[in-house]
Amino acid sequence: MRVYQFHHSGAMSSLSRRSRAPDVRRSDLRGQEVDNHRVSSRRLIAYALVGMLAGVSCTRASATTPPVVAAPPSAAPSPAALTRAQDPGPVLPNGTFVARSKTRWLTIWRGPSTDAGKRWAFATRNAVGQPIEFLVAKTARDSHGDPWLRILLPIRPNGAAGWVRMGAVSVQKIQQRIVVDLSDKTLRYYRDGHLQHDFSVGIGRPETPTAVGTFYVWAQVPQASPSGPYGVFALGLSGFSPVLTDWPGGGRMAIHGTANPGDRGQMVSHGCVRVFNDDMATLRHVPLGTPVVIRV
Repeated sequence: MRVYQFHHSGAMSSLSRRSRAPDVRRSDLRGQEVDNHRVSSRRLIAYALVGMLAGVSCTRASATTPPVVAAPPSAAPSPAALTRAQDPGPVLPNGTFVARSKTRWLTIWRGPSTDAGKRWAFATRNAVGQPIEFLVAKTARDSHGDPWLRILLPIRPNGAAGWVRMGAVSVQKIQQRIVVDLSDKTLRYYRDGHLQHDFSVGIGRPETPTAVGTFYVWAQVPQASPSGPYGVFALGLSGFSPVLTDWPGGGRMAIHGTANPGDRGQMVSHGCVRVFNDDMATLRHVPLGTPVVIRV
């Protein structure tokens, strides 16, 4: 029979090795726990930083976004404001105006609206090729607020007129005016309301009277000879003799020169106004469209 002997030192050594092994494993576990704790801490810190950055970003975005301000309630427009909005004002300011067509033919309407119907297409140059400056007699607006002009037409009967769209013509103010007084047989020429010339003139005979009314200068006609029937110069008018129809030009009236000084202050013409040549020379530059008022 064999007998085995145990040495305490060996046993203890062996036991020590056995007992320390679990301690090592527990330390490893503690190390893993520490590592896990560190990872968790890092993750928490990272999440916190992301949250902080997100907060900063949102704060900046909200800082740059303009605040929403509620619009104040709009006040109802006053009756005066409504009147101003509905009334575009006068078509033309105060004064005398002439209109020149922008095209070779000008459409004349029966009234200040396209609903009134066309009257005709009117030639816009006179017999000597000059553009006609139509005298504006009246203004109006149609139902849309568009401006219209009533112009005097240089045709029979005297005083004939028609309506044109303001956009079809160019308009300018005129400062000149001629007034012929048949009672005292004078012609007065005004500029800017101031009298420039006052001439004694010849007028129509009783059987071929000078027509009365408001006309305008239709043409400027130079003459070849100062001793001719129309003197040095003639201003053709928009009006016509009330009795002559087979006269040259259809009986159109004119203010023209004469070489005979004895015509002044006399009833000697077929309806024209005769101005002594020396006086007529001062009227050479009277503009087309200048109003000519002939009164008794």
